[in-house]
Amino acid sequence: MMKRNPIVLVLAFVVLTIFAASSVFGSEERTVGLMQNDAGALDGYTLFGPLNTGDTYLIDNDGMVVHSWESEYKPAASTYLLENGHLLRTADLDSELFSAGGAGGRIEEYDWEGNLVWEYEYSTDRYIQHHDITPMPNGNVLIIAWDRKLRDEAIALGRDPGLLEDDELWGEQIVEVRPTGASGGEIVWEWNMWDHVIQDNDYFLANFGSVADNPQLMDINYVGSRPEGDRDWLHFNGMDYNADLDQILVSPRRISEIWIIDHSTTTEEAASHSGGTSGMGGDLLYRWGNPQAYKTGDASDQMLFGQHNPHWIEPGLSGEGNILVFNNGASRTPEPYSTVDELIPPVDGLGNYALTPGEAFGPDALTWRYETATPTDFYSSFISGAQRLSNGNTLINAGALGDIFEVMPDGQFVWRYVNPVTADGTLALGDEIPNRSNTVFRATRFEPDFPAFDGKTLTPLGVIELEKGTVPATPTATDEPPAATPTSTPVPPTPTATPVPALPGDVNDDGMVNSIDALLVLQYGADLLEALENLDNADVNADDIIDSIDAALILQNIAGLLASLPP
Repeated sequence: MMKRNPIVLVLAFVVLTIFAASSVFGSEERTVGLMQNDAGALDGYTLFGPLNTGDTYLIDNDGMVVHSWESEYKPAASTYLLENGHLLRTADLDSELFSAGGAGGRIEEYDWEGNLVWEYEYSTDRYIQHHDITPMPNGNVLIIAWDRKLRDEAIALGRDPGLLEDDELWGEQIVEVRPTGASGGEIVWEWNMWDHVIQDNDYFLANFGSVADNPQLMDINYVGSRPEGDRDWLHFNGMDYNADLDQILVSPRRISEIWIIDHSTTTEEAASHSGGTSGMGGDLLYRWGNPQAYKTGDASDQMLFGQHNPHWIEPGLSGEGNILVFNNGASRTPEPYSTVDELIPPVDGLGNYALTPGEAFGPDALTWRYETATPTDFYSSFISGAQRLSNGNTLINAGALGDIFEVMPDGQFVWRYVNPVTADGTLALGDEIPNRSNTVFRATRFEPDFPAFDGKTLTPLGVIELEKGTVPATPTATDEPPAATPTSTPVPPTPTATPVPALPGDVNDDGMVNSIDALLVLQYGADLLEALENLDNADVNADDIIDSIDAALILQNIAGLLASLPP
């Protein structure tokens, strides 16, 4: 087949690229995929892992997938892209005993090519990894885990028997694991919440004392908004590590607080009330968000409401050293609404936190907040997170809605993407999103110079969402994970359910005719590509010439200006 003049085709390529962008990202009624991409957005790539699948995606600012990883397991719930290009993720073993949101039990590390290079399971009938992990500068991994106590054990620690509706109580522990080999790890440090509880219910127990006078300890009988006493009474849902301070930040959602503990301790010191840089052992160095949890203040002093993803803002960014947190707002009154809050912790250069005896930890006010003009217009009841970017903007993940967006300091939107992957398959443009079906625990933006991308070619592979009228493929699943997890290779998501042979315009044989096919036709005609997957499908007007006319026909078809392409 012949080709037209390359110069003409290059000009057509520029014009039709603009047309393609408008036809795919503009004129159609969009419910999923890229919704907005303005000049003020930070250039880069966004990592996210839908909670309902084992796939993790890296997309560019145009909503195009540039890389992906595949696992046999759904996440539980966080994923991290490491500087060496590896993906570190949690994995859900579908525990029947720990049947709560965020339960996992497994950690996986995949290289860039999708090979499983490390796996570690932390799960028994007494403890299980859940929600979050944190990769450390030394290569170790911090793990959050539930630590289960039976009824008699909980009562022996001072729990009120009337607050044991489930006849068991889950505490929280943090373990630091040094990976060993391809599967396994050595626990090199541990902190356990059970070593730092206080109660004023049973005078005869060793941990009896005044809760208000000991804010460094956790009242084992504080139940927050769940007066009946939930077994998962704390529910750590996030963690961060500050290497400069050697401190760990955690998020006990159920009591609407954030805590900071000392990591400079030994495991023995972490189980005590002395030792480490702070001299406080494993006691709480700082807590903020709900002073009622240590019997100081009242409901009017509460600042956090079922929060997620508290973390220190990284050095060099606007607000460095401050704490940024997604404040879900589930128990706000009179109506729930969400905000993203930034606070300045009262810490000195040595990592000590100021506290006036008898008062609550500060601050009393925030230094920045993202909030909609009508607060109740923005509400993500669970999961979710935020990230400060190098341009001063903030990336926000309204996880319950699968809605990821970037805002300027004044709250103006400059970029927005809605996850199209649900438990029932991938949605098409215009599809209604079933409630809580496209959830995303966390989303992270990486700039093009991030070390993981060194030597990598990040070529747009297509969008995740389907075109209008496409029936999503029904995902397959097994009731139990396989006995052994095979290694996998990255499988780029394709915007179609089932490949359809001999489809005019489908030049890359992905079973769907879209703007990518038009751009491939133009690149081939301009000698920018040596070959096409399906040359016959490229000549859509059957004139034995592959040129901009074929590309234009493809674009007109996907924009709805042509009912169909010539067979």
